[in-house]
Amino acid sequence: MWGLLLALATFAPAVDLGLGTPGASGLGLAPPATTKAPVSTLAPSSNPAQQPSGKNNGTSEQHVRIRFVKKKKVIIKKRKKLTRPRPLVTTGPPVITTPAGALDLPEEKEPGCPPLGLESLRVSDSQLEASSSQSFGLGPHRGRLNIQSGLEDGDLYDGAWCAEPQDAEPWFQVDARHPTRFSGIITQGRNSVWRYDWVTSYKVQFSNDSRTWWGSRNRSSGMDAVFPANSDPETPVLNLLPEPQVARFIRLLPQTWLQGGDSCLRAEILACPVSDPNDLFPKAPALGSSDPLDFRHHNYKAMRKLMKQVNEQCPNVTRIYSIGKSHQGLKLYVMEMSDHPGQHELGEPEVRYVAGMHGNEALGRELLLLLMQYLCREFLRGDPRVTRLLTETRIHLLPSMNPDGYETAFRRGSELVGWAEGRWNQQGIDLNHNFADLNTPLWEAEDDGLVPDTVPNHHLPLPTYYTLPNATVAPETRAVIEWMERIPFVLSANLHGGELVVSYPFDMTRTPWAARELTPTPDDAVFRWLSTVYAGTNRAMQDPDRRPCHSQDFSLHGNIINGADWHTVPGSMNDFSYLHTNCFEVTVELSCDKFPHENELPQEWENNKDALLTYLEQVRVGIAGVVRDKDTELGIADAVISVDGINHDVTTAWGGDYWRLLTPGDYMVTASAEGYHSVTRSCRVTFEEGPVPCNFHLTKTPKQRLRELLASGAKVPPDLRRRLERLRGQKN
Repeated sequence: MWGLLLALATFAPAVDLGLGTPGASGLGLAPPATTKAPVSTLAPSSNPAQQPSGKNNGTSEQHVRIRFVKKKKVIIKKRKKLTRPRPLVTTGPPVITTPAGALDLPEEKEPGCPPLGLESLRVSDSQLEASSSQSFGLGPHRGRLNIQSGLEDGDLYDGAWCAEPQDAEPWFQVDARHPTRFSGIITQGRNSVWRYDWVTSYKVQFSNDSRTWWGSRNRSSGMDAVFPANSDPETPVLNLLPEPQVARFIRLLPQTWLQGGDSCLRAEILACPVSDPNDLFPKAPALGSSDPLDFRHHNYKAMRKLMKQVNEQCPNVTRIYSIGKSHQGLKLYVMEMSDHPGQHELGEPEVRYVAGMHGNEALGRELLLLLMQYLCREFLRGDPRVTRLLTETRIHLLPSMNPDGYETAFRRGSELVGWAEGRWNQQGIDLNHNFADLNTPLWEAEDDGLVPDTVPNHHLPLPTYYTLPNATVAPETRAVIEWMERIPFVLSANLHGGELVVSYPFDMTRTPWAARELTPTPDDAVFRWLSTVYAGTNRAMQDPDRRPCHSQDFSLHGNIINGADWHTVPGSMNDFSYLHTNCFEVTVELSCDKFPHENELPQEWENNKDALLTYLEQVRVGIAGVVRDKDTELGIADAVISVDGINHDVTTAWGGDYWRLLTPGDYMVTASAEGYHSVTRSCRVTFEEGPVPCNFHLTKTPKQRLRELLASGAKVPPDLRRRLERLRGQKN
């Protein structure tokens, strides 16, 4: 019975459809290679800047006839009508069944197809096969675009599929599991710090039953097309097929590869689902979201336009402001969302999300644009959770910290940008290593026994070298530092991409030159809690069947990790935020794919929506209050809040209000300020939603009262005079 079904589903082999798909200039199809042995020269690669036609957001042209009647004379004119392109994720045109039972493609051309999902892991390991593999770490499950190797040569997580050297006819195969319209292939070489291996040319075959295969043919010669592949290990190379092919299986057959190397590749397949008229295959899972949001990638101009639309839709709870400019002069825009935008309200905590520090890690940028749309929409609808967030919290969203890098990545496109292009700012600076290293001076002072009596354990000043005019500090970094110093942030998350894990400070190892080492902060319990909250409410991280993105399985440890225990990062924003300000910040690695295709965005939003909201709500965990002058009831700015047993303090804002994130427990908390007597009290943090009120009233010291009286020209009261005399007598 199964054989009969397969026979009915068998599609006719592709005919000689000829060279050239619109938009595929530089495809460079060649006649079949006469040998599969390594070659001494590299085959020419296709234009790496070529974009899949599916990324074209332009308009298509269509001719229509318009009939005018004038003085009994019929006039026929032709004009061009602009129509919107069809969405990339929609099902293709109906498939026509021929009398022989084979499936033929309609004559009209389909728009370019999105990726099948090798890089994003929508394609499972079981869908990938190969003729041979050198090892498990170089098996077909590793043949995914942009997959990264481990640190050891040939370990279980190497960076490509590699055929055995003695394999005379290697092939790499993908089972789409459904009738699929294949339109293109993107390849890379092997990611490795030890070897250079990449395929320089390959053929492509298709099948519906994995037994009968047909190839993609060159119309000019009638022979199988040979596609040029890679000339280095990392640059993604796109080849569009001369004509899209409908099949279930696609197979890449390497023809030549780097001399002295092995047949190794990483790949992504461009493919559109098609209808199955016989209903022989289970339907592919749909990607989508019920939220009516703008699910697409936004360049700088589109981002500004979207933020303006949100502001106009919710003018009473939003404000757009800029914190500075990039190296190329693009403004770093922030969307503020609060019931009183533009002002700090006494007792209301400030939180922030920062995305796009690495310009090619685009998902965080889009999630923040989606979040601001969602918060606005749900506030207007009266959603109680969102209403409470906007009335009890002041939220700041910076969707693009590195707009210059993003514009570079955006121009290349989500599949062709590679692993690193657009990561740095226009000056070539990695912003995640560009903040001042405050860890080293703190740890040196701790080793010398100077903390906290001589050197504070919080709000460490910027080092002198960092403030010099010739210091290598990016304008984007300076803008964010000034932003941190201007607003009393309590909680933050820095959104990245390329993994699925939440990392928390410290990001820098305490042992000099150590590549990785567990280096917790004094607030390790709080940071582990914050990280667990995001990871525990992120759908992708909680999927028990998901495989590791690259070389580490973070699910074994709850999808959280101490940053320094992963890899040391001197000058990270997380460490700087903790040591220079009151703000607790973690890094969220949102997805295996740094720059997911637009059709992945609805699912990524669903994966992260609840996590983004729940993390913001953690600003209520711990204690909060106001430190006031006992005599005047005015708030005291810069008062220090210390917690016994935790060697890290926070300070009050200019109105005297403060927030101290703490996990449930009993704490002895001390408030102190210059010119005042310190006050210590017990504060209990419960599992109930907080924050727990913990207010302080401080009394001025006699010296401080005397200074203020003398400065104002007032007389010294008798009680203060007698007290000062007693103090002098004790001193004598």
